[in-house]
Amino acid sequence: MGSAVWQHRDRLPSVAIPYGDASLWSVLKQVIGKELSKITMPIQFNEPLSFLQRLTECMEYSYLLHKASEAVDPVERMQYVASFAVSGLASNWLRLGKPFNPLLGETYQEEQQDFRIICEQVSHHPPVSAFHADSPDFRFYGAIDPKIKFWGKSVEIQPKGVFTIELPKWNETYTWSNVSCYVHNIIVGKLWMEQYGTMEIVNHSNGYRCELNFKPAGWYCKDLHRVEGFVLDSSKARKSFMYGKWTDNMKTTDVKSYDEYSTSTSNRAIRRESAKESVTHTPRKMLAKLNSLTIGSFKHSTDEANGSDDGHCPLEPPDGEIPKSSSTISLEIPNSTTLWEADPRPPYSPECYHFTLFAMALNELPPPETGIKVCPTDSRFRPDIRLMEEGQIERAAQEKTRLEEKQRESRKARRSRKEKEEKARWFKLGVHPLTKQESWFYCGGFWETKEYQALNIF
Repeated sequence: MGSAVWQHRDRLPSVAIPYGDASLWSVLKQVIGKELSKITMPIQFNEPLSFLQRLTECMEYSYLLHKASEAVDPVERMQYVASFAVSGLASNWLRLGKPFNPLLGETYQEEQQDFRIICEQVSHHPPVSAFHADSPDFRFYGAIDPKIKFWGKSVEIQPKGVFTIELPKWNETYTWSNVSCYVHNIIVGKLWMEQYGTMEIVNHSNGYRCELNFKPAGWYCKDLHRVEGFVLDSSKARKSFMYGKWTDNMKTTDVKSYDEYSTSTSNRAIRRESAKESVTHTPRKMLAKLNSLTIGSFKHSTDEANGSDDGHCPLEPPDGEIPKSSSTISLEIPNSTTLWEADPRPPYSPECYHFTLFAMALNELPPPETGIKVCPTDSRFRPDIRLMEEGQIERAAQEKTRLEEKQRESRKARRSRKEKEEKARWFKLGVHPLTKQESWFYCGGFWETKEYQALNIF
């Protein structure tokens, strides 16, 4: 990609702002069961990044896509693409601050040695963020229309949208959608999150697919963060087994080794014990229960603390605690190969909103001597985010309010003139040729533009 190289910062200018007297419950109690993307949250619950920058964090382990392009075996290519899909979720762990909602027309660009990416907020109602990353080895693109709902004790984040990877060397196209994320203990206790559901990565060129199950974590369950599944060929024959934790790593082993491991006497005993404590943790069951709760129901009863009536583990840990991952179930199957490992976060990460080193640098403006031009609509120029990362929380809150009001007034003015919402500059709406779903596609021209139009959105 040939961008100028400089020493990126490895920490934020200021430590994270504590919540103080701000109460998340006081904001959310009036919107149970409603969509939260349009709700204005106190700035204390934000982290100093735009959602476009948060989206860029999917590229932290871009080397996996280069490995996929280099692999001759189609099974190995699928393994690396699937590992990349999982790795994009790793930075979410412990990141409980909400990224700033991008303004309509806001962009974010990032160029590194092995890729470049452009993101744009292409719609405000509903909020849709589109992105396109490329390198000589791959193209990675998609759009996300995040749906966020509060269900009483938990917040559900549904990342609606399709991700696509093209490997030009092999003329292959892969697609998948991310699984849902739940943040627990909204009312009492320490917040914690889990990702669960099924992620299906499909190779539309040869019919291979990888079905990964993100396991739910009940209080007595032993599957916190666990991910596992098979790579299948076009005839649905199992070609390899993949497993790991979305917070840490992904590994693979051959099907024979997995079958021997899973049917061994010792592991059968462990699985029987685990089965007694596990839960069929479907969203419908959980949400139905939470949606039926009244305010008085939020206090944990003795029965809830000791387990539910049907023998399943409770949907929330007792007294707002956090479930713990069990080490009794081995995460090392014989003949396994590690595909991906998450980089350790620095010891001071909790003081910096639990950012990874990759995230620490996302809001950094390139030094003038690099000659890198940044579009005026880039998230790095947002004054509210800049002030927040510098620790100036009151001024940041004022700027956040100003920008939100400016966007509302701009929208009212367009409506009064009977004008349509401004069109996206770098993306266009279309239908995905393989999934037949509506999505946004890069028009081209961003990186070649010498002079960016100075849109006054900030």
